[in-house]
Amino acid sequence: MFGISEIAIILIVVILVLGTKRLPDLARSAGKSARILKAEAKAMKESQGAEGEAGAPRVIRGEAVDRQDSGDSKTDMGQSPGRT
Repeated sequence: MFGISEIAIILIVVILVLGTKRLPDLARSAGKSARILKAEAKAMKESQGAEGEAGAPRVIRGEAVDRQDSGDSKTDMGQSPGRT
């Protein structure tokens, strides 16, 4: 029977014989994919490093907004004007 190494060699030979036209395109796309993956991993590592330096979560305080009085007390309380 064949071992793993013999099967791998046979597959490589078959790919080289049958896929000579497409092999450069496959290698090019694999290189692009590897570069994209590397760039994304680097960006993720940098963003995690920036978040780790801050320590505590950032709190943004809101402002109180005064509602304009429309004259109808029911609408100010969240009820529709038609209901009682």
